[in-house]
Amino acid sequence: MPEVEFFGIGRDPVYSQAVRIGNRVEISGQGGWDANSNFPEKLEDEIGQAFKNVAAVLKEAGTSWNNVISVNSYHVGLVGHQDEMNTIMGQNFKKYMPKHKPIWTNNGVTALGDPKMRVEIRVVAID
Repeated sequence: MPEVEFFGIGRDPVYSQAVRIGNRVEISGQGGWDANSNFPEKLEDEIGQAFKNVAAVLKEAGTSWNNVISVNSYHVGLVGHQDEMNTIMGQNFKKYMPKHKPIWTNNGVTALGDPKMRVEIRVVAID
């Protein structure tokens, strides 16, 4: 049985931000908060910060966006903004994963863990 290792980074001591089981890393959903738990006004900036936060958790777990095989994203307020969200997500996919295309499921939701959140991103990476 592979060894299981949990990783925490910053935000909440109640749960782990990532788990590594052998060569597989799964992270908990990351929002677009900054170091002071503030959220940007612009959707583009919030999504960009969420991608940065995913990168930080992946790094803590010993991997990177280069090894991401699966992305699940959760979005509040998709109605009327889906094209904008898809464009911004696509731009970040190209920036963070220029050499590959992971599978992706995006989900419209009514709320996330913080009332100011509009996006949350969860990934799986294989080393």
